[in-house]
Amino acid sequence: MTQPFSVKSVTWREWLGLAAGLLALGSTFLPWTTLSTNKPDIEVVLAQLPHSDVVRDAWHSSFFAWCPPLPLLLAGLIVVVFGRIRKVRVSGLPHLWLVVAAASLLLMVLGWFTIDWEFDADQRGIFDAAGIAIGPGFGRFLGLLAALLSGVVAFLDIRAVRAESRQPRKRQPRSKSR
Repeated sequence: MTQPFSVKSVTWREWLGLAAGLLALGSTFLPWTTLSTNKPDIEVVLAQLPHSDVVRDAWHSSFFAWCPPLPLLLAGLIVVVFGRIRKVRVSGLPHLWLVVAAASLLLMVLGWFTIDWEFDADQRGIFDAAGIAIGPGFGRFLGLLAALLSGVVAFLDIRAVRAESRQPRKRQPRSKSR
């Protein structure tokens, strides 16, 4: 018999999983891709451009920017809601959580290596000739930190499930019927 959901029954690992998902989601609204230069005359030109042309959040970047935070958030929500159900935990919920965190981390790393693909070849050629660098923004670092945090906490949760499964399950006394 399952017990009703209680906020007090959620473990610190599950709360951290949700926090990592929320942090990842919040990071999507911060700069993920930025244009910069060390040439003063080009800096003036970049400053005159609309902010959205120089700094992009995850939603205006590539698939590898906006997609990875969403599964992290979903995993955090699922872990908080279903993490107290022993059958679900033993069946592999923490393992699934770890796989989602690893996949999100992999997508973010791919996004890091393909950051300049957010611009077409002509734009990249102009940027290269003008000495403009395409770089990661603060949101990308924060999203990566959230994915790492989620993965570490999922690993710790797997170890906790293993420790729980080694302990004998407490049986509740049966009521006698007359």
